[in-house]
Amino acid sequence: MNQEIEHSYLPIRGLKLHIAHIGKGELGTLLFVHGFPEVWYSWRHQMVAAAAAGFRAIAPDLPGYGLSEPPSDLAQASWEGLIKDLLLILDSLAISKVFLVAKDFGAKPAFDLALCHPDRVCGVVTFGVPPLVESLSLSGLPEGFYIYRWREPGRAESDFGRFDVRRIMRTIYILFSRSEIPVAKLGQEIMDLADDSTPMPYWFGEEDLSSYTNLYEKSGFITALQIPYRTKPAKAEYAKPRFEMPMFVIMGQKDYILRFPALKDYISSEKLKEIAPDHEITYIPEGSHFVQEQFPELVNQLMIDFLCKHA
Repeated sequence: MNQEIEHSYLPIRGLKLHIAHIGKGELGTLLFVHGFPEVWYSWRHQMVAAAAAGFRAIAPDLPGYGLSEPPSDLAQASWEGLIKDLLLILDSLAISKVFLVAKDFGAKPAFDLALCHPDRVCGVVTFGVPPLVESLSLSGLPEGFYIYRWREPGRAESDFGRFDVRRIMRTIYILFSRSEIPVAKLGQEIMDLADDSTPMPYWFGEEDLSSYTNLYEKSGFITALQIPYRTKPAKAEYAKPRFEMPMFVIMGQKDYILRFPALKDYISSEKLKEIAPDHEITYIPEGSHFVQEQFPELVNQLMIDFLCKHA
């Protein structure tokens, strides 16, 4: 009989955090960590496939995302807090060790957890982000680069405020699915880079758009923008800057982040080999930034093959 994704709430650091979960976990447990503009729903295909393969899959909405409560004060939102949240989720569920599956900015707390608590991590799968111990430079990108724009207090709020949540989510999925970096021209805002006549990606349907819209209508965008764009990452405290567990990176060949100058150089560098000696990178030729939603069957097979090899 097919298993269905279930939903629960956990009291974590004074907040009620939502988790989606499925599977018995005969082979182990996966903890999924989303990025922006994503939520637990972004992992739906991978969660079901992992459960069918014998794993337990857990996908939280991070604080202020989806169905999870936001911190009462944005100053409380921190990268260190995200690591604590992930650990406390594991402790609350009496899980001693997991595989981490992360994407976008969610890769940072996953990497930090793996570096600071290697005894809790069996392996790490990331999408679009190679193993990192420190942030890569964003130098060389123009003023209209979306991260520069969204870092500026009030700018995204003003830009987003012109539209309803459905239009905002639609636009972000269109822009982030392209192979070009989202960059606004002078006198233009990021939300102006697509309009109602711009088609959505073929793999992103109205049902998906409605699911994201419903969740962001509950959470809003303020906390969601805070951590990845406006909170300065603190250096995690770990014994040595080296990943001792196996690492697997799935990259969409047409993911716009491959155009970041520093990333291209880093992927082929000796530095990456030094900090993650047991890592491999697989490229999906037509894959975009949302490759796990775009090609779920292929991604699921790659992910499960890696997990079963190291379970």
